[in-house]
Amino acid sequence: MRTRSDHGHELIPRPEKTPEALRAALAVIAPDRLEEMQAEKDEAFAKAVEWQSVTPVQSWVLIWAREIEIARRPDLSTRYADAKSNLEHEDSTTAQEALRELSAVLDEALKAVRA
Repeated sequence: MRTRSDHGHELIPRPEKTPEALRAALAVIAPDRLEEMQAEKDEAFAKAVEWQSVTPVQSWVLIWAREIEIARRPDLSTRYADAKSNLEHEDSTTAQEALRELSAVLDEALKAVRA
């Protein structure tokens, strides 16, 4: 298991899991994704109203906390980018390994934000 000391430099501290904190963090580390975040937030809130449930909003918060965790940690963002670039590799073994690595990065980031 990785600890804070062995994954190296973090671009920003981990934000709180609130819409405002997540938006502020994204504005620093990936401002080009703010529109995407807002569109998904609008969709989550619309579903919450339609379903009369906070579950879509809770899911949105976790998804974006995970995305920000990856973006704020160069170790994870590098692994994520490398894995994504090999998902459609002509060698099926390489593509399968890329899928496993992508899943591992997503899991690691989610565990970090849930801790």
